[in-house]
Amino acid sequence: MDSRGSAEPISRDKAYNRIKLRLSMADIAINLILLLLWAFSCISAAAVDRIGRYITNDYIAFLAFVTSAGIIYSVISFPLDFYGGYVLEHRFNLSNQTFRAWIADKAKSAGVGACIGVPVMLAFYFFLKTTGALWWVYFSVFAFFISVFLARIAPVVIYPIFYKFKEIESDEVRKAIMGLLEKQGIAIKGIYSFNMSKDTKKANAGFTGLGKSKRIILSDTLIEKFTPAEIGAVFAHEMGHYRRRHILKGIVMSTVIIFISFFLCGESYRLTLALYGYTQVYDIAALPILFFYLALFGLLITPLSNAVSRRYERAADRYALEVTGDSGAFISAMNKLADLNLADREPNPVTEFLFYSHPSIKKRIAFARDRADSIAKPY
Repeated sequence: MDSRGSAEPISRDKAYNRIKLRLSMADIAINLILLLLWAFSCISAAAVDRIGRYITNDYIAFLAFVTSAGIIYSVISFPLDFYGGYVLEHRFNLSNQTFRAWIADKAKSAGVGACIGVPVMLAFYFFLKTTGALWWVYFSVFAFFISVFLARIAPVVIYPIFYKFKEIESDEVRKAIMGLLEKQGIAIKGIYSFNMSKDTKKANAGFTGLGKSKRIILSDTLIEKFTPAEIGAVFAHEMGHYRRRHILKGIVMSTVIIFISFFLCGESYRLTLALYGYTQVYDIAALPILFFYLALFGLLITPLSNAVSRRYERAADRYALEVTGDSGAFISAMNKLADLNLADREPNPVTEFLFYSHPSIKKRIAFARDRADSIAKPY
């Protein structure tokens, strides 16, 4: 029986995605509640006082403060993380991962996060402490360059930490892909598969990197389960992201959001300080107030970011259909992706608007069917 009292059984995809949504909402609630307590109670000041007994350098003290809060959040949210990332995936027969491998991936993620997060947080505190009222401008510019740098190195430095990449070996698949590239005059040397099957039965593909590091990656599960024509449709979609410069546009959009969020939240933070007895914007004990405002703004801006993402995905779908001229292969690929990933083909419209970065499978298939009559399949 579903939540509306209907006797109709809930499908596996609906049940899976309903649980994922509830876990996501619970995680958001935990994050906001912890930030609220951290920001507007005596906890923050007490923590800074305790840290100050052992550490006199402001930058090291700030890192210790943020790290302590991060550890507390990780411990509290671990049950949700474990259930959603491990138990649920096995419950719905989607995971190939052992508990040991799951823990190892978590450790790797924490290590990568620390390598990126420590210098970023130090830069944030440096700008906050040394550049006055325009700290948010300096940090936003810094964030843009960091985003470009990470997009450039991710395919060659970060992703190989988690997966093994190799050039696609299937001659039939390579022929289909190279034919599309030559047809569009696109020079992308990096076409790789990666061993996603070590962790999951799901399939995925993506365009990643900038400059010389740009490449298209296809999971081994996708290559194994899909026909060359279906792989061509998925590949053409990723080509669409490349042609439309969606990665660069995404970085620019993220930078604009950072500018706006740090300006608005920074001003709100500055106006709030005096109410709680703080005098400096770089007072470590006061910073959870800023972090709370940023988290709240991020939550509010997410539907807009997702709407832009869905628009990019629709543009990439359109490109794939125009380039391949094969709506049948595209529709078949969408159906297989939905089956393998247990995607909700027709989510609640409000849920889709708030949380989905891609159009629903039903909408993507309907879009392909609507365009089928206007697309002549090449011979």
